[in-house]
Amino acid sequence: MVKDRKLLSIEMLRVSSEEYKELPQIGVVVVLDNIRSAHNVGSAFRTCDSFKIDKLWLCGICAAPPSAEIHKSALGAEDSVPWEHSDSTMSVVERLRSEGYTIVSVEQTVNSVSLEKFSPEFDKGKKYALIFGNEVDGVDQAVVDASDISLEIPQFGTKHSLNVSVSVGVILWHFTLARLMNMSK
Repeated sequence: MVKDRKLLSIEMLRVSSEEYKELPQIGVVVVLDNIRSAHNVGSAFRTCDSFKIDKLWLCGICAAPPSAEIHKSALGAEDSVPWEHSDSTMSVVERLRSEGYTIVSVEQTVNSVSLEKFSPEFDKGKKYALIFGNEVDGVDQAVVDASDISLEIPQFGTKHSLNVSVSVGVILWHFTLARLMNMSK
């Protein structure tokens, strides 16, 4: 007797890339600040697709489609997630602020808020721009200075550093959980 089984692809009710783009926006965009690794960019695309993020910004020296390595880790999500490249992360931050986004740097700072203590306020109509920094230096200090808040993922090992693609997944799950909790009210 089978107690459980994996879902078939047809049972997952996946939408097409075209249908994805027509789904309602959720008020969350992701900004990658100088992410050079095409694998990490591809993973971010795939994670953004999974959580239905409104847009992915690729800023500065950042891998961008078309790229075989991005496609390999994104599994085609670069075709579903709206994205744009900008030479300047700061110009994107300024634009998003003017569009009403709360600017959130995901970074360890002296005033960063531990993720479990932060509750996104989707019920108040807030929109969030989540900024993730590069593999070596993190989020640029000027961008941190321009942010409304810095969020830190609590860590307990010796490294105090996660791969950026893992950080994207952790943060987006936190924001998605808040959306789901708000929807169930």
